[in-house]
Amino acid sequence: MTVAPGEQHATRDATVISTLLGSCVAVCLYDEAGKVAGMNHFLLANRRYARSLPLTATEAGRYGLHAMELLINDMMKLGASRARLRAKVFGGAAVIGVQGRDNFLCVGEVNQRFIREYLATEGMPVMASDLGGEQGRIIHFHTDTFQVFRRFIPRAQSERLVREEREFWEESILRNESPDSGKVTLFS
Repeated sequence: MTVAPGEQHATRDATVISTLLGSCVAVCLYDEAGKVAGMNHFLLANRRYARSLPLTATEAGRYGLHAMELLINDMMKLGASRARLRAKVFGGAAVIGVQGRDNFLCVGEVNQRFIREYLATEGMPVMASDLGGEQGRIIHFHTDTFQVFRRFIPRAQSERLVREEREFWEESILRNESPDSGKVTLFS
């Protein structure tokens, strides 16, 4: 099972959930007692956020928050208990090449900060994490053992990942900056 950006998958079955990450973050959640596991893959949709803003309470956290709640709800439908959820988090690399040189953050930094704040706020222990750096990652989450295997993508081989992520990122920004975004259309 492969999870693409904006997707999530929860299961009670023994399987391997995989994804390819750059600046995106994948969260592997599991409830060992309930034998439920799942993974999401999200990329926040705005360019820059001041370091002093709480990401879980601003527009920057919107997509990460949505992705987390969708995954948790899917897992709870399968019998997981929110109180027993444990997390393993990956990604948030600076593959697009824009690092925070001032009071603002690049997308990888925003994603890292968001997921740390979210999991701390929700009281979900982080059992393993591999965030940041400049290389993409391939993640394989084994839902029966809750083990995660991570492999870095060599810089020379990550051109496709960077191109796809940049396109996804630009499309998200353009969608958010369109003149009609945020307007209400009434139908009679």
